[in-house]
Amino acid sequence: MIDEILPTAVLGAESFGDEPDAWLFPEERAALGEAGEARRREYTTVRHCARRALGGLGLAPAPLLPGVRGAPRWPDDVVGSMTHCAGYRAAAAAHRSDVRALGIDAEPHAPLPEGVLEFIALPKESSHVAGLSRHTPEVHWDRLLFCAKEAVYKAWFPATHTWLGFDGAVISPAPDGTFHARVLAPAPAQQVPAPREFDGRWLVRDGFLLASVASPALV
Repeated sequence: MIDEILPTAVLGAESFGDEPDAWLFPEERAALGEAGEARRREYTTVRHCARRALGGLGLAPAPLLPGVRGAPRWPDDVVGSMTHCAGYRAAAAAHRSDVRALGIDAEPHAPLPEGVLEFIALPKESSHVAGLSRHTPEVHWDRLLFCAKEAVYKAWFPATHTWLGFDGAVISPAPDGTFHARVLAPAPAQQVPAPREFDGRWLVRDGFLLASVASPALV
């Protein structure tokens, strides 16, 4: 599924269960620490997916250790993103020469818990979600908004090393499987400017909701 919402320059891999042949580098096992069995399995399988994506780029397996705020550290010439929820794990990766920012997220296709939409949505987004819900009620647009915001954050943070709250970007989803994101947060001072807008794609299938954003490399 994940490949359907990724640009051609991005390689994705996914799993609908924990892979019995998945493994960790010693450094990854050390970084995981004394996690419970469920956490160990999802941590291992999502890295198994990441190594498959890296292999699709022609790159050898490498340790993928958590960095600042837990964001995975990818090889220097790679941008990547990972996601997992109950019953689904996925990773995506691209050469930095092709893509400068990348984020994916997966969620169960179900309504957000009561009160969460009010916490994550800007007034404009709440109004937009309400209209979409009346027009296309079979999609849980509140969960899609959350999923898209998570994907944008996963693209923004590695590119800027700055926090992006739920009010830091405005998301405009569309029924055709796309969404647009505009970052409202102040731009950090950088030699290479961070993306201020993202065009994303989303998909609902088999009880899951997936979202992705990718910003092309600057020419």
